[in-house]
This record gives sequence, C-alpha cells and structure tokens, in this order.
Amino acid sequence: MSESQTTEPEADLADDSRKVGFLRRTLPFVALLVLAIVGVAYTNISQRPLAGYWEFLALVTGIVCVLTQWSSARDKQPRIRLIITQALHWVAILVTMNIVLLSGVQSMLPAPATGLVLLTLLALGTFLAGVNFLSLQICFLGVAMAVAVPAIAWFKQSALFLLLGAILVIGLVVAFWPRRAGERPVT
Repeated sequence: MSESQTTEPEADLADDSRKVGFLRRTLPFVALLVLAIVGVAYTNISQRPLAGYWEFLALVTGIVCVLTQWSSARDKQPRIRLIITQALHWVAILVTMNIVLLSGVQSMLPAPATGLVLLTLLALGTFLAGVNFLSLQICFLGVAMAVAVPAIAWFKQSALFLLLGAILVIGLVVAFWPRRAGERPVT
C-alpha cells in the first residue's frame, strides 16, 4: 500500500475533523440567528421592546464579524482597519436602533412591531457587513434574519389556524392509530 492511500480509520478521522471544523465555523452564526428569533418572540410575548437586548445582540454580531474575518487580515494595519470599520458600521446600526426606540417614535409603533423593526435593522447591518467582507456566511445570516421578520409576523397572525390544524392531525392520529400491535384501526 502506498503512502498516498489512507486507511479507513484515517479517512474517518479526517471526515470527523472536517465536520467539527464546519460546525465550529457555523456555530456563531446559528447562535446569532437563534438569539435574534428568541428576542423577537420575547418582545411579542412581553409586549415591550427590549432595547438592551437588541443593543447587546448588535454588539455581539459586530464582534462575531470581526472574529470571523480576523484571520484574513494578516498584518497589524489591516486588522486595525477591520476593527475601526466594523466599529463604525455597528455604531451606525446602534444609533439607528436607538432612534427607533425614542419615545416619539415608540408612540407610533406597537411593541411587537418595534421588535420586528429592530430585527430588520440588525438583519440589514449583518447583510451589509457580509457584503463588505464578501462573506457568504455573514450575508446568509443577514438574509435569514430578514426572512424571519415576515415569517414571525405570519406565524403570529396564523397561530390559531396552526393550532387548530395541529389538533386536527393529533385527533386523526389518535382515532386511527392501532391501540395494540394486533388490533386493527376502527373504520
């Protein structure tokens, strides 16, 4: 057997390390998406905008953007530029979020709508950061956050219909599922 050929355990180990590497690279983006959706869900339930939460999430998103691009900036000068441009980018998003949270603007928006607007701003900032870096993962995160906005609004409007549909499906399963292994469904 030549050295270029790998044994099966070595191939499995290499495959496992690739899976772990992929999971490690995508975990921050999945965590950010989950945190954004949890924030909107909590805002809808509590009927209050969570200004601190959205500011925290914007800061964390900015930090994740810098950390994921850190290795591509090899010298001191590009790294300083990366930090400064991302700081300016996310400060602009934070200022815009705080404008939405001003009392004059809040009087025109219900609390659930405020959460969706803040998620939209976060999605826009994330997408633009991805465009700036030419990063497909960051762009996808921004698009996923943006798509979550109408999905959450639709789910809220359709929650009763979805609940009734789930009850119907459960009722049909209970009615036609055999009670024992030898018993036939009632027809």
